[in-house]
Amino acid sequence: MESGHKAALARKCCVCEKRRPMADPRISHIELDEATILWRNADIEQERRIAIFDLIEENTFKPLRACEAGHEGPYRLKLSVEEGRLALAIADESGALLETIVLGLGRFRRPIRDYFAICDSYYQAIRRATAAEIETIDMARRGIHNEAAELLLERLDGKVETDFATARRLFTLICVLHIRG
Repeated sequence: MESGHKAALARKCCVCEKRRPMADPRISHIELDEATILWRNADIEQERRIAIFDLIEENTFKPLRACEAGHEGPYRLKLSVEEGRLALAIADESGALLETIVLGLGRFRRPIRDYFAICDSYYQAIRRATAAEIETIDMARRGIHNEAAELLLERLDGKVETDFATARRLFTLICVLHIRG
């Protein structure tokens, strides 16, 4: 009797798996609008590469409207700045556009400016400061980055469910889009 019960449970699990693929709410590919990026140096290019690599390796990204329409991921994401607004073009794995989320960037101007300033200090410090000075600047840099990630989470609320680490990496990429040389 017990073995028959186990077999029945196993059949139910197999039926469920066949009926519906498992949700994969994450970003599998990310692209930055190259036309938006006017200039970048080696340090910024390295930040961009690391942010994209880390983001693809581990992230949580669930666009709510796309999910309600039956799309469960993974997603392709293209970031661009259009007319002073951040555009997040979200597509399915085949590249079919699901939705575009547009966020005003007004509230991000100061964190972006502060982040650029502290990053500039950090890159200069790496070349000639003491370890203690570098650590102090790096702590300030992380603080600004964390505050900006919290702001991004707040702005995505009700649109995209994501986690803090993903928001942090997305903010790095938003900054890359704002480099003006």
